[in-house]
Amino acid sequence: MSKPDELLVDIAAKVESGQSNQMSLTVVTGGAVLTGRLAPEAVWRQRVTEVLTDSANLGEFADVFAKPSAQAGPPTHLHFHVARIIQGTMAIPETGGMYRVPIDDVSAWTVGDVSYSDH
Repeated sequence: MSKPDELLVDIAAKVESGQSNQMSLTVVTGGAVLTGRLAPEAVWRQRVTEVLTDSANLGEFADVFAKPSAQAGPPTHLHFHVARIIQGTMAIPETGGMYRVPIDDVSAWTVGDVSYSDH
């Protein structure tokens, strides 16, 4: 999107202000369909930090995510927790992952978590 969708920015701001990770959203970005729950950036960063800290090979990157965001103003990114990329009849990863998506890159979206068929 050349100009971010104001409604989507408002949803992201509401998630940020409420420190909640219960808002389910599905977006199309870069031709991919991503579905899951939004999380405040601080919560998302904390979870990524925990995962990296526990990794034998990636622990050195944990401090990058541990820093607080320096962003002021309206949100510029969506932070997905327990999210999946829908690809045909599959969801990748099945257990959900952590994704950061620039709001400017969202070409379509809907409220709710889109389910997929594993048959």
